Amino acid sequence: MNLSLILELAMAGHPDRVAVASGERRLSFVDLDRLARGTAARLVEEGNRGVIYIGPSSTALPVALFAAARAGVPFVPLNYRLSPDRLDALIAEHPDALVVRDGDDVAQLSGDPGAAPDVPTDEDLPAVLLYTSGTTAAPKAAVLRHRHLMAYLFGTVEFGGASEDEAALVTVPPYHVAGVTNLVSNLYAGRRIVYLDAFDPATWLATVRDEGITQAMVVPTMLARLVEHLGDARDADTPSLRSIAYGGARMPLPVLRRALELFPDTGFVNAYGLTETSSTIAVLGPDEHREAIASADEVVQARLGSVGRVVPGVELEVRDDDGAVLAPGQPGLLFLRGEQVSGEYVGSSGVDAGGWFATRDRGWVDADGYLFIEGRADDTIIRGGENIAPAEIEDVLAEHPAVLEAAVIGVPDDEWGQRIAAVVVRADGAYADAEELREWVRTRLRSSKTPDVVTFRTELPRTDTGKLLRRNLLAELVS
Repeated sequence: MNLSLILELAMAGHPDRVAVASGERRLSFVDLDRLARGTAARLVEEGNRGVIYIGPSSTALPVALFAAARAGVPFVPLNYRLSPDRLDALIAEHPDALVVRDGDDVAQLSGDPGAAPDVPTDEDLPAVLLYTSGTTAAPKAAVLRHRHLMAYLFGTVEFGGASEDEAALVTVPPYHVAGVTNLVSNLYAGRRIVYLDAFDPATWLATVRDEGITQAMVVPTMLARLVEHLGDARDADTPSLRSIAYGGARMPLPVLRRALELFPDTGFVNAYGLTETSSTIAVLGPDEHREAIASADEVVQARLGSVGRVVPGVELEVRDDDGAVLAPGQPGLLFLRGEQVSGEYVGSSGVDAGGWFATRDRGWVDADGYLFIEGRADDTIIRGGENIAPAEIEDVLAEHPAVLEAAVIGVPDDEWGQRIAAVVVRADGAYADAEELREWVRTRLRSSKTPDVVTFRTELPRTDTGKLLRRNLLAELVS
């Protein structure tokens, strides 16, 4: 099946319903279908072999995506914040592609809708090429084929399940997998999409109220800024907001707990996935968030720090360094298999002969099937032969009232192999010195997990989607 099916089904079910809005611009499903067909006709006429999209999310985004799908060519969203030289280098990797830039009038890009090509039947055609964030290595283009994305939709989204009053606020960029999957899943559900081209907490809250937003997706840094902006408020005053989904990076537990207080009538959803898995492969739902907060059982409480259970259609194995499958409760490397799992890059594949994809994430599964992510395998600190997950120490530091954010990394050491270094951002108006924070960790964990050194920063380096750039911190500490 081809992604074009999503638009065809939605258009047939509610043609005049607003599909997408950005600023003052709004497109109904009929409008979107007409422009996508016309642009697909142009792609075929001009022999374009791809569609490159450079710009924030806007009404042009779904036109470009569905035009590429109908024309049978890949859609390639690029990080518009890159330098001109880096963008030019990436564009050069896709010769004969139509380049759609921020501010382009899609109506002028469109040809004759009546000359649109028939939808390709080959579900193995590449649908989207997404460049990975490159937090631990150089970016490479992940290949998501039509069958991967359609498997994700069929496994996680109810077709046409949204009522006419439902609207999703999307602030993640189009070059992130969540930007693509939020688009196709909301349109598949028949839900109006409202785009913000940049995140600001005051504007975000005003948009939720003014547009009657019912669903929103944020990355952890966005939720942290919302919590900080709302301060001592009793609640966020967003009565229409039914659901907040978060993901893309680790969520500090103090931020999540405060957010649950500020949005008491909103269901929270933690969605864990990767670019190579067509987005979400595990979900912690609203009821599970509420149960974890209310429970006196420590096992249930701990689930607030999990990413939930694996979705239907996806298999998970936790393996040791030698490839043996581990029992529940034992941490190791995560491997995934399923119809939505691509694991493919341009020119190479990360999937083994059995169809398993090595995520390079470490984690473990509890006895009830809840998945806990420790972080990237490359981030694991090996101190005196002991494997230490930075996330565990970061969570403890984040509980200190003077800590806004914390990052823990391993730095080379001749005696221990690695020493533990913590980089801390203090909360506004709060103070704690290094020794106080080391003692805070020591009394809650143990001496082997106590940071050897604590330094302070005004902010942590992150990608545009909130992922921590540990390599930048390591370079500072070892320079």
